[in-house]
Amino acid sequence: MHFLLIACLSLASLVAGATYQRTQNIVGSDFLSAFSFQAISDPTHGRVNYVNAQTAASQNLTFASGNTFVLRADSKTVLNPNGPGRNSVRLQSNQQFTTAVTIFDVTHMPQGCGTWPALWTVGNNWPNEGEIDILEGVNDQSPNQASLHTSSGCTMPGNQVQTGTSVGGNNCDAIATSDTGCGVKFNDATSYGPTFNNNGGGWFALERTNSFVKVWYWPRNGNVPSDVRSGSTSINTNNWVYTFRPACPGTPAANWPSTSCSLAQKLGPHNIIINCGDWAGSVYSTSGCPSTCEDYVNNNPSAFGNAYFQFNSLRIFQ
Repeated sequence: MHFLLIACLSLASLVAGATYQRTQNIVGSDFLSAFSFQAISDPTHGRVNYVNAQTAASQNLTFASGNTFVLRADSKTVLNPNGPGRNSVRLQSNQQFTTAVTIFDVTHMPQGCGTWPALWTVGNNWPNEGEIDILEGVNDQSPNQASLHTSSGCTMPGNQVQTGTSVGGNNCDAIATSDTGCGVKFNDATSYGPTFNNNGGGWFALERTNSFVKVWYWPRNGNVPSDVRSGSTSINTNNWVYTFRPACPGTPAANWPSTSCSLAQKLGPHNIIINCGDWAGSVYSTSGCPSTCEDYVNNNPSAFGNAYFQFNSLRIFQ
């Protein structure tokens, strides 16, 4: 007991958070005014066709139902192999953020072969203003993997205080690592895919300061901080716990400190992005999925019936 207390005190001194006040409470149709549709060619060259707001509305790819918001991929159309990819949605927040806490209350994420759900933030000048992946996975792999991507000259110490496992090395340079960056795999299978959905979803949070970037996750029925679960107008991240280390408040799932990398210089103002992309294609053959990724996406629209995000809320604290 005394050893555990000393260890927790040591951890808390390394990952100290702060108190923040809510500046945005995005619920239901608020998503449509807080975000803009990016009808662009997929930068990652996926078999996807990002549509504008009018097309999304007419095809029911985005809609608010009470206090929930849904965005999804088309699940009705057999695609022409020589035509555009499957219609889907890419949203970008109208506001940019630096020091802030972002909390996503998600009840469902896209699942199935050919899907790549992602919640992330990025600067205007990639990779020079950086990228933070909060939620990212491929097909039905589990658990979630978060990551930090920067320009050259940013490394992590390798002994971060976190409950996840660092993967891919400590070099966060997006170009040198073929956009792998500094990844952290969560230790909770409920953090991604069908297991996440069957469990009722949960909360993902990003805390960003000049001193650190941290990502948190709590399953719906887990040890969720009261200020997160209740939708409080203020939060104190010092008191947050991760479900698998409840005895040690302040420990995130993923942690990138500024001890060996000036995050203030490497990360510019970021927009929030919600979308699906093509990572599913690059590892499709090893995922236990049928045929090829392109063929599967083209010819199996009904398989994308579960390729949707459903949000209870997105709350921003600064």
